[in-house]
Amino acid sequence: MKSSFNPPVRTLMGPGPSDVSPRVLAAMARPTIGHLDPEFIRMMDEIKEMLQALFKTENALTMPVSAPGSAGMEACFVNLVEPGDKVIVCQNGVFGGRMKENVERFGAEAIMVTDDWGKPVDVAKVRSALEQNPGVKALAFVHAETSTGVRSDAAALCALAREFDALAIVDAVTSLGGINVDVDGWGIDAIYSGTQKCLSCPPGIAPVSFSEKALEVVRQRKTPVPSWFLDKNLVMGYWGGSGKRAYHHTAPVNSLYALHESLVMLFEEGLEASWDRHQLNHQALRAGLEAMGMSFLVDEAYRLPQLNTVTIPDGVDEAAVRASLLEDYDLEIGAGLGALAGKVWRIGLMGTASCRRNVMLCLTALENTLVAQGGAINQGVALKAANEVYLKAP
Repeated sequence: MKSSFNPPVRTLMGPGPSDVSPRVLAAMARPTIGHLDPEFIRMMDEIKEMLQALFKTENALTMPVSAPGSAGMEACFVNLVEPGDKVIVCQNGVFGGRMKENVERFGAEAIMVTDDWGKPVDVAKVRSALEQNPGVKALAFVHAETSTGVRSDAAALCALAREFDALAIVDAVTSLGGINVDVDGWGIDAIYSGTQKCLSCPPGIAPVSFSEKALEVVRQRKTPVPSWFLDKNLVMGYWGGSGKRAYHHTAPVNSLYALHESLVMLFEEGLEASWDRHQLNHQALRAGLEAMGMSFLVDEAYRLPQLNTVTIPDGVDEAAVRASLLEDYDLEIGAGLGALAGKVWRIGLMGTASCRRNVMLCLTALENTLVAQGGAINQGVALKAANEVYLKAP
């Protein structure tokens, strides 16, 4: 007979999921009620209001998709892209490639603008692609590329989309809650994120927001949305506003309790305070890693504070280091993906995991593990360098 599963207690400092606050875990354990219960609907309205504030938007269709961030991505493309459309897709890492797959699966043409991994999307290249391809329906790009830790200039890219009358579709899976995301200010038409990164929530929910311009495109489609579950024409009856709700699907009730609690916590702290916390802990981690002699993949001007991509010292078995961190310290960091596999580690400081305790644990555990492997690093200096950053903080 099988027994109950009791997972080990880990410190999650990889690219996601991130640590979940005990408050959020406790919220998930509250009694399950019906997904059309008046009290649940009241909570749904509060989630919607808080997501609108988080995305900085007044979009009526701002809601959590009842599925992971990848379904949020698909929700944007499956509603807005039709066979024969032309979509410019920017790829500077793994997740731009997933956008391309979505575009092509729905019968459209993906016009690729590629940049080196670790570099931001080149705005000049995008302008050239828009000039050379009249009639492009949408411009799609990743704001914070999870595979590399680089931030692209969302405001400039969205301005280009507006100039050429194209929709702006944006991946904010790793950025939302950790750095500024301004849907209305930048002119984003469709955006998706995930709960498991800077929102410190369990995986399985994808916040999305659609502009009125995007919704009009959905209404004017020549073909039906090929996904019943993700069709925004249908789900609007459930998430579309206050009052009576039309049944669409059985929402993940307890997971939405968790999202509600994580958003309450975020606004208790304050959005700008959250961004400042992520930046401070990044600076401390950076100081410690650089003191050890390690370097970052991404230039400082485009570096994400919540996802630190560091190059692996010569002569180190990177997989063995990660395994040792997990076994000896219950600490998870991420490996490189795609072209960066075996070349970098991805160290997350997202949401609840972005704290001084985790910075110090990571530096200590990494130094001890690298020394044990014979890695050529500077010893005994990392914690001092990180502490100096904290001592200088306001």
